[in-house]
Amino acid sequence: MRGLRVLIILALFLGVASCSNSKFRTYNGPEVTQINVYKSSRTMQLMHHNRVLETFEFELGFAPTGHKLFEGDGRTPEGYYFIDRRNPNSEFHLSLGISYPDAEDLARALEMELDPGGDIFIHGTPRMFQGKADWTAGCIAVSNRDMEKIYAMVQTGTRIAIYP
Repeated sequence: MRGLRVLIILALFLGVASCSNSKFRTYNGPEVTQINVYKSSRTMQLMHHNRVLETFEFELGFAPTGHKLFEGDGRTPEGYYFIDRRNPNSEFHLSLGISYPDAEDLARALEMELDPGGDIFIHGTPRMFQGKADWTAGCIAVSNRDMEKIYAMVQTGTRIAIYP
């Protein structure tokens, strides 16, 4: 009888735990081999080679046109980078770091005697910015629900191509 009670309590606990709203999802599908970001259409595709796995909408920096040149310009970089870090404790729900600036970005900024900036991420959207257009400082912001999917699917080292 006691064993039956323990099993019932365990089953109830597992049932409640599985209904929780965890930001950590699992993904068992094909590997994401590249992320394609199209700034002009505000669409991001997670790719497995030539196949689109998922498409997401996003917001950009407060000055979305053009390539990022220096810290504080509000632009999102354009070009080829890679995901260089994962942050499960981001103040923006979850985040994936983009490897900006690269050597070319650094040289361009140094030539202009400016700081190229950094800390460019794909991240979620805090409640205060939900529904607002192009509010980041240069990052790519998706809904928190979409960020959970992206975070589960994309690994460190994944290539990211950011197009105008």
